[in-house]
Amino acid sequence: MKFSNTVTFTAPRQVELRQESLPALGADCVLVETICSAISAGTEMLVYRGQFPREVDSVDSISSGLDYPTAYGYACVGRVIEHGSHVDPKWAGRLIFSFQPHASHFITSTDCLVPIPENISPETACFLPNMETAVNLVQDAAPILGERVLVLGQGVIGLLTTSLLREFPLESLLTADHYELRRKASGVTVSLDSSASNFREQVKSLLKSGADLTLELSGSPSALDDAIALTCFSGRVVIGSWYGEKRAPIDLGHSFHHSRIKLISSQVSTIAPELSARWDKSRRFDVAWKALERIKPEKWITHRFPIEHAADAYRLLDERPQETIQVIFNYT
Repeated sequence: MKFSNTVTFTAPRQVELRQESLPALGADCVLVETICSAISAGTEMLVYRGQFPREVDSVDSISSGLDYPTAYGYACVGRVIEHGSHVDPKWAGRLIFSFQPHASHFITSTDCLVPIPENISPETACFLPNMETAVNLVQDAAPILGERVLVLGQGVIGLLTTSLLREFPLESLLTADHYELRRKASGVTVSLDSSASNFREQVKSLLKSGADLTLELSGSPSALDDAIALTCFSGRVVIGSWYGEKRAPIDLGHSFHHSRIKLISSQVSTIAPELSARWDKSRRFDVAWKALERIKPEKWITHRFPIEHAADAYRLLDERPQETIQVIFNYT
């Protein structure tokens, strides 16, 4: 019998590494040994803190129906070490990505594996789901030549999205975050402290009448109020944050009523209907891999933890987020 060491959330702010037996390897399945996996500091911290909805009507099976105890995560990179009798032998020894919880080993079908291009390292490949999200955000935002763009939040998804937007011929690209480390990582000329008392005044002085396009990626529902206030007449606000059960009052009673601002929800599990006739997940993955090769996001890995110290990793993200950007688990 084979076993896996799996990170398990047992209660709010309680994490254990549990040894679990794996099922027998089926004829159509493979056994993967994990090399590294990435923590999603947004979604996973909602799970860690107990801020996720217990019942979620979602097309994304990973984030629906959560409850404790639960294994969670969706950025595993590993190598196929065994395969069933019906599996093509070409999978043997293959370096792959899979949307799996943090675990030292897992069994799955080849339909759930994404082969990693030869020029992509395992740690870079851990960024695939967040890069796919960034690609989806930019596609939903549809930036236009010469626009003024504001990105709220410079966590990993914010940084990846900003990096893609920097490739567009925009008039201006402004970012904001609470934490200095993340502001410095954004690579733009101006990145503002979103917690400053005069934050809105600073943005308005730089973007004149406001942003044509604002992306709210901070994970803080109160930031949506800033996004609306800082977007110009008939502008667009793309909301990529998942707030879970966090709540904040949003002011829709004054200028928003006549602003004709469009609020656009964006989530990576689906493709925008206007693109779905031409785009599928495979095409979007291809774009994401090429973007990872260009942007090289491994420079944003601030901490690497052995899987045995998983509780320490989550405690760091919870108590000292200002010190972190991307936190990675290593398994070997």
